[in-house]
Amino acid sequence: MAENRQESDAMGPVSIPAERLYGASTARALANFPISGGGMPREVVRALAAIKVAAAEVNSALGLLPLEIAQLVIAAGTEVVDGALDREFVVDVFQTGSGTSTNMNVNEVIANRAAQLAGKPIGHRQPVHPNDHVNLGQSSNDAFPSAVHIAAAWALRGRLIPAFTALAEELERKAREWSD
Repeated sequence: MAENRQESDAMGPVSIPAERLYGASTARALANFPISGGGMPREVVRALAAIKVAAAEVNSALGLLPLEIAQLVIAAGTEVVDGALDREFVVDVFQTGSGTSTNMNVNEVIANRAAQLAGKPIGHRQPVHPNDHVNLGQSSNDAFPSAVHIAAAWALRGRLIPAFTALAEELERKAREWSD
């Protein structure tokens, strides 16, 4: 297997490590925004993938996305939500203003994983295209802030509320213990 593959976008060809699921837009973001070395929080990536899964379901129901493509997007997107593809999200947390680089990173990974699930090679945008299918009807200006809100809600429910509950229980226990 080749060490790198070539992908092209509107700006021309770009070289990408052959085993990686991200595509040309992500590779460009890596080159253009090597700012902090810290990636986007996984909760935001997973929330963005959940939006992609929901959009595929709705777009299929509306007849805008063929069912077989929607099923591939849903399957690949669910893997992202579940954290199975975390190593593919490499864009720096500091990037373009609207989260476009992260949005494209998610689109490309879902599209290329969907290609794998369909038995097709990654990087050829078949049978699932990152923009035409995964990103269908979405804007980074809407999807990215929504993902941040979803990630915050998940963190509140999954970590902060349980931590506050444990703290309240411990304070109550200490109050009883030291009541005299």
